[in-house]
Amino acid sequence: MLNIDLRKIYNFYPIEPAPDPAALPTGGDVYYECADCNVIVNSVPFVNAACACGNLSGTGGKLNVKDPARVKVVKGKLK
Repeated sequence: MLNIDLRKIYNFYPIEPAPDPAALPTGGDVYYECADCNVIVNSVPFVNAACACGNLSGTGGKLNVKDPARVKVVKGKLK
């Protein structure tokens, strides 16, 4: 798993209105920020990706979210 701080590459903006935790959106420019450890993970990771506390983890285009209520959905734009 790569330990890259995506904030160095992207500017992140919250999606408004905030999506329902039961139906989190996905996409190439959609990222999830874990509210517990503040790590940002792509919503469709194609390399091993996980947050520090384990709430977000995935690979191969699939992301597992243990507690969707503890996730902030943001859009990322290259700096």
